[in-house]
Amino acid sequence: MKQWILTTLALATLATGLGAGEPSLAQTAAPVAIANRPLTLEQLFRAEPYRGEAAKDVKFSAGGRYVAYLWNPFGEPGSDLYVHDTQTGRTVRVTSPAALASVETPENLERFAKKLKQKREELAERQAREEAQAAYLRGEAVDLDQWDRQAIAALKLELAERKAREDARKAAEKAAWGETPAAAAAPASGASAPEAKKPAKDPKDMALWELRDELKKKREREQLKPEDLYPGVSQFVWASKGDELVLAYRGQLLRWKAGAERAEPLLATGRTLKPVAYTPDDQFLIVQDETRVLRVRLATAGIEVINRELFNPDDEDRKFRIAQTAMSEDGRWMALIANAPLVNAEGKPLPKPGRQVEIMNYSERWATAKKVDREVSDDKRGLPSLAIYIRPVPAPGAAPERQPQPVFTHPGGDYWFENSPVVWARDGSHYAFTTFEREKDLLRVYLGKPGDAKPEMVLERRAPIHHELVNVMTPTFTPDSKQLVLILADKGWRQPYAMSLAAGADRSVRPLVQGAFEAFQVLGFTADAKTMFVVANKDDYAAMNVWRVELKDGRMTALGRSPDYHRNAAVARNGQWAAAVAGNWAERPELKLLKGQPAASGAEPGRLLTQSHDPAWAQVDVLRPERFSFRNRHGDTIPAYVFKPLGWAPTDKRAAVVYTYGGPLNDRHSVETDSFQPTGYVFAMYMAAKHGYVTVTVDPRGHSNYGDKFADANWEQPGAPQTEDLEDLVAYMKANLGVDPQRIGLNGWSFGGFQTQYTMYAKPDLFAAGIAGAGPTEWENYNSWYSGRTIGKVDRSKPVLRKYSLLPMARQLRKPLMLVHGMQDPNVLYQDTVNVYRALLESGKEGLVELFLDPDGVHAMGGAVKAVGWHRKYEAFWLQHLGAAQVR
Repeated sequence: MKQWILTTLALATLATGLGAGEPSLAQTAAPVAIANRPLTLEQLFRAEPYRGEAAKDVKFSAGGRYVAYLWNPFGEPGSDLYVHDTQTGRTVRVTSPAALASVETPENLERFAKKLKQKREELAERQAREEAQAAYLRGEAVDLDQWDRQAIAALKLELAERKAREDARKAAEKAAWGETPAAAAAPASGASAPEAKKPAKDPKDMALWELRDELKKKREREQLKPEDLYPGVSQFVWASKGDELVLAYRGQLLRWKAGAERAEPLLATGRTLKPVAYTPDDQFLIVQDETRVLRVRLATAGIEVINRELFNPDDEDRKFRIAQTAMSEDGRWMALIANAPLVNAEGKPLPKPGRQVEIMNYSERWATAKKVDREVSDDKRGLPSLAIYIRPVPAPGAAPERQPQPVFTHPGGDYWFENSPVVWARDGSHYAFTTFEREKDLLRVYLGKPGDAKPEMVLERRAPIHHELVNVMTPTFTPDSKQLVLILADKGWRQPYAMSLAAGADRSVRPLVQGAFEAFQVLGFTADAKTMFVVANKDDYAAMNVWRVELKDGRMTALGRSPDYHRNAAVARNGQWAAAVAGNWAERPELKLLKGQPAASGAEPGRLLTQSHDPAWAQVDVLRPERFSFRNRHGDTIPAYVFKPLGWAPTDKRAAVVYTYGGPLNDRHSVETDSFQPTGYVFAMYMAAKHGYVTVTVDPRGHSNYGDKFADANWEQPGAPQTEDLEDLVAYMKANLGVDPQRIGLNGWSFGGFQTQYTMYAKPDLFAAGIAGAGPTEWENYNSWYSGRTIGKVDRSKPVLRKYSLLPMARQLRKPLMLVHGMQDPNVLYQDTVNVYRALLESGKEGLVELFLDPDGVHAMGGAVKAVGWHRKYEAFWLQHLGAAQVR
C-alpha cells in the first residue's frame, strides 16, 4: 500500500499558516515522484476516465448489523443495491440486470445491453482516434480515415439490407394484390414501420457525400441518452425493526430480507412510487406518489390510501403536489410538505418564472436556436405556494378523515423563500423545520407538537447570516427527544448547537463543539444520547473526517484515518459502526466501514467495501503534490498545493501555472485531499512531470468550507479579495518555489474563469498569461439562485448586478489571454464570453486575446472538444507564452 507523503508538520501547515518569509515544507522538500515514466495527455485523459462512481445513499439497518449502499464496479452502468454484513464480512449484490429480469421487460434488458455495448465501442474508437492523431502529429504513418471507411462500409451494408427488405415487401404485395399493391399491406417480416413508410435508398446510387450525410443522421438517431443505459436502484428504506428493506426500481417496489440472494417483487401501480418508511411493527410500508400517500400491507401487498390528493382550502381546483412525506417513528403522525402552482385571476396557471433564452446550434446545414429556461436577478419570481400539514395516520381500514388545516403556509409568488424538510422527534412528541427568507436575511426555526394548530417559532437569526447556512439548515433531534440540534454559524463556522426541550426551559442554544472548523453534517447519535457523530474538518481543512463528539464536554475523537477525505457518511443507530467514502491522493476514495469507537491506538484504515476505479490509474500516477499555506496581507491563512518537477531546486527560475476557482459553492473547494480535478490536479501533474513546470492550485478567500470570513469575502466585491490573495501567492512563489515571477500563468474554470479575467484586468502585470474557461463575465445574466446569494444584493426591477460586469475592465488587459467556452452552455451562457471578447477587440486587444470554442460543448464542454483536446490546447498555449520550464 502506498504511504501518504506528508509529515505531521505538513498536515498542520494549513491550520496554522506560514508567513511568506518563514520556512515551510514546500521550500525544502524534494519533488515526490511515484514513477519516472513517459506521460501523454492521451493516457491521462482517456476516453473512458479512470474514475468510477463512488457508493452513495449509505444506510445501516435498524439493528446496525447490515449496511446497504448503491454502487456498481468500474465500467458498469447504474447503481445497484449491495448489502454488507458487518458480522460475517460478506457482501451480497441484491440487484443487477439479471436479478431484475422478473420485473423488467426482455426488450428493455436487451436495449440496455445493446446500448452499453455501443457506449464501450464508441469509447474504444474515440481513444484509438486520439492516439492515432497524436502519432500522426509526431510524423508517424497513420491511417486516419480507417474508422470513417469502416462506418461507411457498415452503413452501405445496412442500407443494402433495408433495400432488399423493401424490395421483398413490394414483391410480396405485388404477388398478393396484382399490379396494384394494397396500401394497408403489412410490411414483410423484419421490416420496421418507419422502413416500410420511407423508401429505402440504394447505396450504389449514393455519392460519398450523401453517405456521409446519411451516417451523420444515423449517429444522431442512435446517440446515447441517459435513459438508454441500465439505471439500477433509485432509493431504498430499511425496516423499522427487522433486517429487511424495500427498494425502488423504475417506479416498482421490491422487497429483500437478510439471507436472501435477491429481492422479490412487491408492488407496481403504473405510477412512480417512492418508499417512505416502514410502520413501527414492520407490517406495513408507507409510500408516496406525486399526489397521494399510500399504506401497503406487506403480507398481501394490499394498498390503502392514507392521504388523498390535497387541495388548496381557498381554491379546491388547485391541487397540491406532495414534495415530502415524513413519518414519526411511533407511526402515529405524518408530516406533508406540499406545493401548488400559482394561478392568475381566471384560475389559469401562471407562466414559469424567469425567461427563456436562445442558444444557437450550428450542427445542421443552417443554424437553429433552442430555448432554455433562465431566472436571473431582475426576474420576478414565481415560487409555488407552500403548505405543511401534520395529520394522524389512520388505523388500518379506517375511513378517511377530512383534510386538516395546514400548520404553516407561505403564499409563494415573488419571494426568495426556502424551507428544510420536516423532522420528527423519535417519540413523536415534536416536529421541527427551518425557513430562510433571503431578502430579509432571516432564518427561523419552528418547533411544533402534533395536534396543536401552529408550531412555535423558537429561534430567529437576522443579518449577517452565513450565506451557505441555507444548504445545511435541516434540524435533528437527539434520540431521547430532549434536545433539538441545529446548524448555526453564530461564531463564523457552521456547527451544531443544542436547544433544550425540557418543560420550562428557555429557547437558548449552546454550542456542541468548539473551534475554528466546519461541522455542519450531523450523522446521528448513540442510543443513550450521550454521543453525537458529525463530519468535520477539525484538524485539516482539506480533509473532512467522521468524528465522535461527547455531548457533555464537546470532546472529539476522529473515526477515520487522516488524511482521508470522508464523504457520503452514515452511522448505525447503535453507534457501533460508521461508513464513508474515504480516500486521498495516494489511495482513491472507496466506501470504508469504520468502528464507531476507535481503538486506543487511534483511527484504523477501515474495512474496504468497494473497488470503484480503474487500477490502470497507477500507470499514470507519476507525481504527487505537496501542500503548503501562506499568510495573505490581512493575516489570513491561504491553503494550496504544488507539483514540483524532478530536479527542482529552490533556486530555480521555472515557468509556473496557478489554477484557481475562487467562488463559494456549498462545501466544495479545490484543495481537497481526495480531489483529482482535471486541470487543477491531473493536468498540473502532467505539466510538472512532462515539461518541468511548477504548478500550484490555491483556495483564495471566497471559497467554501473555511468559515464565513472566506465564504462571504466575495459579497459585493466579487473577484477583489481573491486577486489580493493571488498577488500574495505570486510573492510567496517567487520567494519559496523556485519560479520566474515574469513567467507565471493563471487558469480557472466557471467562477475561476471569471476570477482569471478579473485578475488579468485588475492586475495586468501580475501574470504573464491567462486561460479563462466559461467565466460568468456579466453577473446580471447568471442564475439568480447563485448570484443573489454570493455576489451582491439584487433588485428585481433592474439588473443592478451589472455593476460587477467585467466588460468595462477588459480594456486594461496587457498580457495574452485565451477565452474558452462551450457554445451550447446552458449554465454560463456563451454570450458572456462573446461580449467580453467584443469588448477586448473594441479596445484594441486583438493581438492578446484568442478564442477556443467547442461548438457542441456545454458547461463542462464534452462536445467536439473532449478533455484531452482542451488540455492539448492549454499545453500549447502555456509553452507558447511561458516558454520552456527553465530558460538557460
